[in-house]
Amino acid sequence: MSVKCAFLFPGQGSQAVGMGKDFFDNSEAVRDLFDAASKRTGIDFAELLFTENDRLEQTEYTQPAILLVSAAAHKLFENELPIKPVFALGHSLGEFSALESVGALETVDAVELVNLRGRLMADACADQDVGMLVSLGLDDATVEGLCEEQRARGRQVWPVNYNAEGQIVVAGIKEDLKALEPILKEAGARRAMLLNMSVASHCPLLQSAVEPLKEALERTLRDEFVAPVISNVTAEKYSDKATALELLPKQLVSPVLYKQSIAKHDGEVDCYVEFGHGAVLKGLNRRATKKPHFNVSDMASLEAAVRGVEELA
Repeated sequence: MSVKCAFLFPGQGSQAVGMGKDFFDNSEAVRDLFDAASKRTGIDFAELLFTENDRLEQTEYTQPAILLVSAAAHKLFENELPIKPVFALGHSLGEFSALESVGALETVDAVELVNLRGRLMADACADQDVGMLVSLGLDDATVEGLCEEQRARGRQVWPVNYNAEGQIVVAGIKEDLKALEPILKEAGARRAMLLNMSVASHCPLLQSAVEPLKEALERTLRDEFVAPVISNVTAEKYSDKATALELLPKQLVSPVLYKQSIAKHDGEVDCYVEFGHGAVLKGLNRRATKKPHFNVSDMASLEAAVRGVEELA
């Protein structure tokens, strides 16, 4: 097929009770995948995903749940339309889903790996009251400058997710983030608001998680990429285990360059296909690209995405 697709995978924050249920109800292969992941990790994913509970908001459960649903969506799409992407790109946790989609991680290994990643992140933040804040309406340099000023005064706040023009997420100590809120608003932010997050992702507060994650990656990653993955750390493509081992541990303590990745590589593709619950990345991409964007979050959207990509070919 001549159409050039990028495969996209969402990160933490895209979760919701009930996600993946349509796939689970309609596909024996997906049920088998849930079963294998549940046996490996000791997490009952059907219960976690399909019943009301508070565990789905805890990062050690959130991360494997999101990856599992993204992997199921991708596998069902691939069964209908076996195409190789120009590249795979994930947002934070989504980079691990991207690696799974191109064959660099076996699916159940990937679920187990991000379950560990979530635990390591939670442990790193356990003794500190941390959080994350979203700023809307300010340019990068302004947010960066304000955070730098606050750090010079002993506060711990860092810009960590470059999501879209005018949308940056800041991570750090919760009290310091609360102090930053009015400062951002005074500088002209349309909105500055604490997010419902129990970890401070992609900043130096996660340093203790870096080495244990690297050891797990060494055991788990395969040097078998059918397509390149774009690094959140560099916004550049990579397609080998050695580079992944260098970049993925750094990703824990480095900003996610999502909007930079789209800007840099948009010219290489005809369309985007997003795998997982909702269409979070479609929302982020709205102002960054005019290319068609399909999301695969249930059986109906799967059919629509397959049809949409086929029509572009």
